[in-house]
Amino acid sequence: MEFTKMHGLGNDFLVFYGEKALPEDASYLAQKWCNRYFGVGADGLVFILPSEQADFKMRIINSDGTEAEQCGNAIRCVCKYVYEKGYVLRERVTIETLGAGVQQAVLQTKAGAVSSVRIDMGVPILGGRDIPTTLDVCPVLDWPIEAAGQRFSVTAVSMGNPHCIIYVDDPAAFDLSTWGPRLEVHPLFPQKTNVEFATITSFDRVEMRVWERGAGTTLACGTGACAALVASVLHGYTNRAAWIGLPGGDLYVEWDEADNHVYMSGPAETVFEGSVDR
Repeated sequence: MEFTKMHGLGNDFLVFYGEKALPEDASYLAQKWCNRYFGVGADGLVFILPSEQADFKMRIINSDGTEAEQCGNAIRCVCKYVYEKGYVLRERVTIETLGAGVQQAVLQTKAGAVSSVRIDMGVPILGGRDIPTTLDVCPVLDWPIEAAGQRFSVTAVSMGNPHCIIYVDDPAAFDLSTWGPRLEVHPLFPQKTNVEFATITSFDRVEMRVWERGAGTTLACGTGACAALVASVLHGYTNRAAWIGLPGGDLYVEWDEADNHVYMSGPAETVFEGSVDR
Protein backbone atom coordinates (compact mmCIF):
# COMPACT_ATOMS: atom_id res chain seq x y z
CA MET A 1 0.00 0.00 0.00
CA GLU A 2 1.38 3.39 -0.99
CA PHE A 3 1.28 6.24 1.52
CA THR A 4 2.32 9.85 1.96
CA LYS A 5 3.79 10.91 5.30
CA MET A 6 2.32 14.32 6.21
CA HIS A 7 2.02 16.52 9.28
CA GLY A 8 0.17 19.53 10.61
CA LEU A 9 2.50 21.34 13.03
CA GLY A 10 4.22 18.05 13.86
CA ASN A 11 1.00 16.05 14.36
CA ASP A 12 1.91 13.40 11.79
CA PHE A 13 0.00 10.88 9.71
CA LEU A 14 0.37 8.21 7.08
CA VAL A 15 -2.12 9.26 4.39
CA PHE A 16 -3.64 6.64 2.08
CA TYR A 17 -5.62 7.31 -1.09
CA GLY A 18 -7.35 4.87 -3.41
CA GLU A 19 -9.13 2.52 -1.00
CA LYS A 20 -12.88 2.20 -1.62
CA ALA A 21 -13.65 1.79 2.07
CA LEU A 22 -11.86 1.65 5.39
CA PRO A 23 -9.79 -1.57 5.49
CA GLU A 24 -11.21 -4.17 7.87
CA ASP A 25 -7.80 -4.52 9.50
CA ALA A 26 -7.24 -0.74 9.84
CA SER A 27 -6.92 -0.97 13.63
CA TYR A 28 -4.18 -3.59 13.38
CA LEU A 29 -2.41 -1.69 10.60
CA ALA A 30 -2.40 1.53 12.63
CA GLN A 31 -0.79 -0.17 15.62
CA LYS A 32 1.76 -1.80 13.33
CA TRP A 33 2.70 1.08 11.04
CA CYS A 34 2.45 3.97 13.53
CA ASN A 35 5.01 2.39 15.84
CA ARG A 36 8.01 4.75 15.80
CA TYR A 37 10.52 1.96 16.48
CA PHE A 38 9.21 -1.03 14.53
CA GLY A 39 7.05 0.73 11.92
CA VAL A 40 7.04 3.93 9.90
CA GLY A 41 6.00 6.11 12.83
CA ALA A 42 2.99 8.43 13.06
CA ASP A 43 0.23 9.64 15.35
CA GLY A 44 -2.33 7.94 13.14
CA LEU A 45 -3.45 6.66 9.74
CA VAL A 46 -5.65 8.79 7.48
CA PHE A 47 -7.72 7.20 4.71
CA ILE A 48 -9.11 9.44 1.95
CA LEU A 49 -12.22 7.66 0.72
CA PRO A 50 -15.10 8.31 -1.71
CA SER A 51 -18.03 10.33 -0.37
CA GLU A 52 -21.62 10.73 -1.52
CA GLN A 53 -21.94 14.03 0.36
CA ALA A 54 -18.62 15.79 -0.20
CA ASP A 55 -15.55 15.75 -2.42
CA PHE A 56 -13.95 13.15 -0.15
CA LYS A 57 -14.47 11.32 3.12
CA MET A 58 -11.77 11.19 5.81
CA ARG A 59 -11.36 8.34 8.29
CA ILE A 60 -8.71 8.56 11.01
CA ILE A 61 -7.28 5.63 12.98
CA ASN A 62 -5.19 6.58 16.01
CA SER A 63 -1.87 4.93 16.74
CA ASP A 64 -3.52 2.72 19.37
CA GLY A 65 -5.98 1.37 16.80
CA THR A 66 -9.04 3.35 17.90
CA GLU A 67 -10.91 5.61 15.48
CA ALA A 68 -11.07 9.39 15.90
CA GLU A 69 -14.25 11.19 14.91
CA GLN A 70 -12.40 14.30 13.81
CA CYS A 71 -8.92 15.79 13.52
CA GLY A 72 -8.15 19.37 12.57
CA ASN A 73 -4.54 18.73 11.57
CA ALA A 74 -5.44 15.67 9.51
CA ILE A 75 -8.13 17.47 7.53
CA ARG A 76 -5.64 20.17 6.51
CA CYS A 77 -3.28 17.42 5.32
CA VAL A 78 -6.10 15.83 3.32
CA CYS A 79 -6.91 19.14 1.63
CA LYS A 80 -3.27 19.69 0.71
CA TYR A 81 -2.97 16.13 -0.59
CA VAL A 82 -6.01 16.15 -2.90
CA TYR A 83 -5.15 19.58 -4.33
CA GLU A 84 -1.46 18.99 -4.95
CA LYS A 85 -2.15 15.53 -6.42
CA GLY A 86 -4.66 17.09 -8.82
CA TYR A 87 -7.73 15.28 -7.51
CA VAL A 88 -9.43 18.68 -7.11
CA LEU A 89 -8.57 21.72 -9.21
CA ARG A 90 -10.26 24.41 -7.13
CA GLU A 91 -9.35 26.15 -3.89
CA ARG A 92 -12.58 25.21 -2.10
CA VAL A 93 -12.87 21.61 -0.95
CA THR A 94 -15.46 19.68 1.07
CA ILE A 95 -14.44 16.81 3.37
CA GLU A 96 -16.86 14.46 5.12
CA THR A 97 -15.91 13.45 8.67
CA LEU A 98 -17.55 11.20 11.25
CA GLY A 99 -17.74 13.80 13.99
CA ALA A 100 -18.59 17.01 12.14
CA GLY A 101 -20.31 15.92 8.93
CA VAL A 102 -19.33 17.79 5.76
CA GLN A 103 -16.69 20.45 6.39
CA GLN A 104 -15.79 23.32 4.11
CA ALA A 105 -12.15 24.21 3.46
CA VAL A 106 -10.56 27.19 1.73
CA LEU A 107 -7.01 26.69 0.45
CA GLN A 108 -4.32 29.33 0.08
CA THR A 109 -2.18 28.28 -2.86
CA LYS A 110 0.80 29.49 -4.85
CA ALA A 111 2.36 27.84 -7.91
CA GLY A 112 0.32 24.67 -7.39
CA ALA A 113 1.23 24.24 -3.71
CA VAL A 114 -0.96 24.72 -0.64
CA SER A 115 0.55 27.04 1.96
CA SER A 116 -2.36 27.24 4.41
CA VAL A 117 -5.86 25.84 4.87
CA ARG A 118 -8.83 27.48 6.60
CA ILE A 119 -11.34 24.92 7.85
CA ASP A 120 -14.91 25.46 8.96
CA MET A 121 -14.85 23.32 12.10
CA GLY A 122 -18.57 23.77 12.74
CA VAL A 123 -20.54 24.77 15.81
CA PRO A 124 -18.95 23.85 19.15
CA ILE A 125 -20.94 21.40 21.25
CA LEU A 126 -21.34 22.63 24.83
CA GLY A 127 -24.09 20.46 26.32
CA GLY A 128 -22.69 18.08 28.89
CA ARG A 129 -24.55 15.02 27.61
CA ASP A 130 -23.69 15.80 23.99
CA ILE A 131 -19.93 16.25 24.44
CA PRO A 132 -20.31 13.59 25.96
CA THR A 133 -19.88 13.82 29.72
CA THR A 134 -22.00 12.36 32.47
CA LEU A 135 -23.24 15.87 33.35
CA ASP A 136 -26.60 17.30 32.38
CA VAL A 137 -25.37 20.92 32.38
CA CYS A 138 -24.54 23.45 29.67
CA PRO A 139 -21.86 24.67 29.47
CA VAL A 140 -19.46 22.58 31.53
CA LEU A 141 -17.25 25.31 33.00
CA ASP A 142 -14.67 24.84 35.77
CA TRP A 143 -16.21 21.57 36.86
CA PRO A 144 -14.25 20.08 39.79
CA ILE A 145 -12.94 16.55 39.35
CA GLU A 146 -10.35 14.39 41.05
CA ALA A 147 -7.80 12.02 39.53
CA ALA A 148 -5.26 10.02 41.53
CA GLY A 149 -5.75 12.34 44.51
CA GLN A 150 -5.25 15.54 42.49
CA ARG A 151 -8.09 18.05 42.01
CA PHE A 152 -8.66 19.79 38.67
CA SER A 153 -11.16 22.32 37.32
CA VAL A 154 -12.18 21.24 33.83
CA THR A 155 -14.06 22.90 31.00
CA ALA A 156 -15.52 20.49 28.44
CA VAL A 157 -16.12 21.21 24.75
CA SER A 158 -16.72 18.99 21.74
CA MET A 159 -15.57 19.89 18.24
CA GLY A 160 -16.92 16.62 16.87
CA ASN A 161 -14.73 14.87 19.45
CA PRO A 162 -14.56 15.45 23.23
CA HIS A 163 -12.09 17.82 24.86
CA CYS A 164 -11.23 18.68 28.44
CA ILE A 165 -9.49 22.05 28.93
CA ILE A 166 -7.56 22.71 32.14
CA TYR A 167 -5.84 26.04 32.82
CA VAL A 168 -2.40 25.80 34.38
CA ASP A 169 0.41 28.26 35.12
CA ASP A 170 2.89 26.81 32.63
CA PRO A 171 1.90 24.07 30.15
CA ALA A 172 5.54 23.51 29.19
CA ALA A 173 6.42 22.57 32.78
CA PHE A 174 3.25 20.61 33.46
CA ASP A 175 3.59 16.83 33.90
CA LEU A 176 1.61 15.89 30.80
CA SER A 177 2.68 12.24 30.71
CA THR A 178 1.40 11.65 34.25
CA TRP A 179 -1.92 13.46 34.19
CA GLY A 180 -2.89 13.19 30.53
CA PRO A 181 -3.55 9.43 30.56
CA ARG A 182 -5.34 9.59 33.91
CA LEU A 183 -7.70 12.35 32.77
CA GLU A 184 -8.26 10.75 29.35
CA VAL A 185 -10.10 7.86 31.03
CA HIS A 186 -11.79 9.82 33.83
CA PRO A 187 -15.35 8.53 34.51
CA LEU A 188 -16.73 11.99 33.70
CA PHE A 189 -16.05 11.19 30.02
CA PRO A 190 -17.83 7.99 28.92
CA GLN A 191 -16.05 7.96 25.53
CA LYS A 192 -12.73 9.12 27.01
CA THR A 193 -11.43 12.60 26.15
CA ASN A 194 -8.60 14.66 24.70
CA VAL A 195 -6.95 16.78 27.39
CA GLU A 196 -5.58 20.30 26.87
CA PHE A 197 -3.41 22.09 29.44
CA ALA A 198 -3.52 25.79 28.63
CA THR A 199 -2.47 29.21 29.83
CA ILE A 200 -3.57 32.66 28.67
CA THR A 201 -0.76 35.02 27.67
CA SER A 202 -2.98 37.80 26.21
CA PHE A 203 -6.47 38.38 24.83
CA ASP A 204 -5.05 37.27 21.47
CA ARG A 205 -2.96 34.26 22.47
CA VAL A 206 -3.27 30.95 24.29
CA GLU A 207 -0.38 28.55 24.89
CA MET A 208 -1.23 24.88 25.32
CA ARG A 209 -0.08 21.27 25.26
CA VAL A 210 -2.26 18.30 24.51
CA TRP A 211 -2.70 14.68 25.45
CA GLU A 212 -4.68 13.13 22.60
CA ARG A 213 -7.15 10.33 23.18
CA GLY A 214 -5.73 7.26 21.45
CA ALA A 215 -2.39 8.84 20.55
CA GLY A 216 -0.87 10.32 23.72
CA THR A 217 1.40 13.35 23.63
CA THR A 218 1.35 15.09 20.24
CA LEU A 219 2.95 18.30 19.00
CA ALA A 220 -0.39 19.79 17.94
CA CYS A 221 -4.14 19.18 17.97
CA GLY A 222 -6.39 21.20 15.68
CA THR A 223 -9.70 20.34 17.33
CA GLY A 224 -8.02 20.87 20.71
CA ALA A 225 -6.91 24.35 19.66
CA CYS A 226 -10.50 25.13 18.64
CA ALA A 227 -11.86 23.77 21.92
CA ALA A 228 -9.30 25.81 23.89
CA LEU A 229 -10.38 29.01 22.16
CA VAL A 230 -14.07 28.30 22.78
CA ALA A 231 -13.37 27.57 26.45
CA SER A 232 -11.30 30.73 26.78
CA VAL A 233 -14.02 32.88 25.20
CA LEU A 234 -16.63 31.36 27.52
CA HIS A 235 -14.45 32.29 30.49
CA GLY A 236 -13.84 35.80 29.15
CA TYR A 237 -10.12 35.19 28.89
CA THR A 238 -9.64 35.94 25.17
CA ASN A 239 -11.17 37.61 22.16
CA ARG A 240 -13.26 35.50 19.78
CA ALA A 241 -10.20 35.19 17.51
CA ALA A 242 -6.75 34.31 18.82
CA TRP A 243 -3.51 32.51 18.10
CA ILE A 244 -3.18 29.13 19.77
CA GLY A 245 0.44 28.24 20.43
CA LEU A 246 1.37 24.54 20.43
CA PRO A 247 4.76 22.83 20.64
CA GLY A 248 4.67 22.28 16.86
CA GLY A 249 3.64 25.85 15.95
CA ASP A 250 0.69 28.23 15.86
CA LEU A 251 -2.90 27.94 14.67
CA TYR A 252 -5.25 30.87 14.17
CA VAL A 253 -8.72 30.13 15.49
CA GLU A 254 -11.88 32.23 15.17
CA TRP A 255 -15.28 31.71 16.79
CA ASP A 256 -17.59 33.68 14.51
CA GLU A 257 -20.36 35.43 16.42
CA ALA A 258 -22.60 35.65 13.32
CA ASP A 259 -22.88 31.95 12.46
CA ASN A 260 -21.50 30.43 15.70
CA HIS A 261 -18.98 28.38 13.68
CA VAL A 262 -15.34 27.93 14.62
CA TYR A 263 -12.75 28.45 11.88
CA MET A 264 -9.19 27.16 12.08
CA SER A 265 -6.30 28.25 9.84
CA GLY A 266 -2.88 26.66 9.61
CA PRO A 267 -0.33 24.83 7.45
CA ALA A 268 0.17 21.23 6.39
CA GLU A 269 3.37 19.68 5.12
CA THR A 270 4.39 16.65 3.07
CA VAL A 271 7.39 14.76 4.45
CA PHE A 272 7.93 11.80 2.10
CA GLU A 273 6.19 9.04 0.15
CA GLY A 274 6.64 5.32 0.52
CA SER A 275 4.95 1.94 0.54
CA VAL A 276 4.25 -0.67 3.20
CA ASP A 277 3.34 -4.35 3.14
CA ARG A 278 0.30 -5.58 5.02
